[in-house]
Amino acid sequence: MNLDLSNLSEQFSDLDLENIAQWPPAAKFVAGLFLAVVVSAVGYALIISEKIEQLDRVKADEITLKEQYKTKYHISANLDLFKAQMKEAESMFANQLKSLPDSHETPGLLDDITFVGTTSDLNFVKLNWQPEITREIYVELPIDIEVIGSYHDFGHFVSKIAGLPRIVTLHNFKIARDTQGQGELSLKLQAKTYRYKESETE
Repeated sequence: MNLDLSNLSEQFSDLDLENIAQWPPAAKFVAGLFLAVVVSAVGYALIISEKIEQLDRVKADEITLKEQYKTKYHISANLDLFKAQMKEAESMFANQLKSLPDSHETPGLLDDITFVGTTSDLNFVKLNWQPEITREIYVELPIDIEVIGSYHDFGHFVSKIAGLPRIVTLHNFKIARDTQGQGELSLKLQAKTYRYKESETE
């Protein structure tokens, strides 16, 4: 197709949209180029851009799947090690449960604390169970304690409680001068032991 670029203004004047076939070659070329640009833009907006977004999503999914594969491969390659670690964790958990007193053992805990206190040269003012506190997988058994003695005796008392075969934790320490004694000190604290909830239904 030969385009005559001379006299462009004359070629683009008086164009009849109903008779495009009779347009000058330059006008036909510009109209075709414009339609091509419009079709390309519409095609990109409706088809290509969506495919590009889909491709980006697939690439992101590919990265996620590769990470999941690496994790699962690591687990499967070390399955025997994980099983051994699981057995070890279960054994440690079972040993910890053995350190929790059973329901029939909790009354004897007061005797143990009393023995520990008297052998530490302390005088008991209070040693009472408090209401149980139920947690998700265990039950707290609080004991309010008040004893009279010296700092040195208090240290022996706390150390001996930590050495009991059952788990006992100490909280809320308050030391004050004993108003009724002869220059001795008063120690108030709360001891807590724990019971595994499943053991109640076994």
